[in-house]
Amino acid sequence: MTNNASFLNALTIQRRVLFALLMREVITRFGRDNIGVMWIFIEPMIFTVGVAALWTAAGLSHGSGIPIVAFAITGYSSVLLWRNCASRSIGAIHANINLLYHRNVRVVDVLLTRSILEVAGATMSFVILSTLFIALEWMSPPIDLLKVISGWLMLAWFGTALALLVGAATAYSEVVEKIWVPTTYLLFPLSGAPFMVDWLPVKLQQVVLLLPMVHGVELLREGYFGNTVRSHYDIGYMAFCCIVLTLAGLYLVRDAGRRVEAL
Repeated sequence: MTNNASFLNALTIQRRVLFALLMREVITRFGRDNIGVMWIFIEPMIFTVGVAALWTAAGLSHGSGIPIVAFAITGYSSVLLWRNCASRSIGAIHANINLLYHRNVRVVDVLLTRSILEVAGATMSFVILSTLFIALEWMSPPIDLLKVISGWLMLAWFGTALALLVGAATAYSEVVEKIWVPTTYLLFPLSGAPFMVDWLPVKLQQVVLLLPMVHGVELLREGYFGNTVRSHYDIGYMAFCCIVLTLAGLYLVRDAGRRVEAL
């Protein structure tokens, strides 16, 4: 009974810490003026709509029956989900180093807070844009909502695990930030956002399927478009990669916490 009470008390403290850090992050990042916290989902919405508009205006076609707007939204929303989680984790430890001297605040809390914020913003953007364009009949409702949710949750897990790894690694060297920025540009065309795996040559399919996020995007799009597309994914493989990234990230987070305490 005592152990259960201690565990529940620890969870309560953890929840309060995360909520306080989340509120602080929102105010620091978005402020209280103008539309304030609404920028959480408006920022990703602007990017996604901009890409979809450019593709439509340019008359780009991918040679399938998938509406270009739906293809852009399902692809670029997923990129923003994992990329922003990792990118926002860079510098998080340094920016919140004073808070880390509080007994109940740890490095993992700071990184999880930023990931939660990015996942929430990308999710709201995705839901709002999908609902809007479905209402305008520019895209159809998803065929299998469960697959859409499953793909989105897997991408959120991947983004959070990547954020822990990249964010903690910046405590060791500033070179991590220099490397991560060009890496995102290299990963973007291979992430599954601008293509379906089935459209690629077989040898290239084997290469891109080594990237975990591609499996999540393929599952999400299969949920949206059903038999209109032929998807290639292995969620077991993606889950394995996410577990490895999570464990590696947590190990670095713990060591980064020790480094901060030693300062």
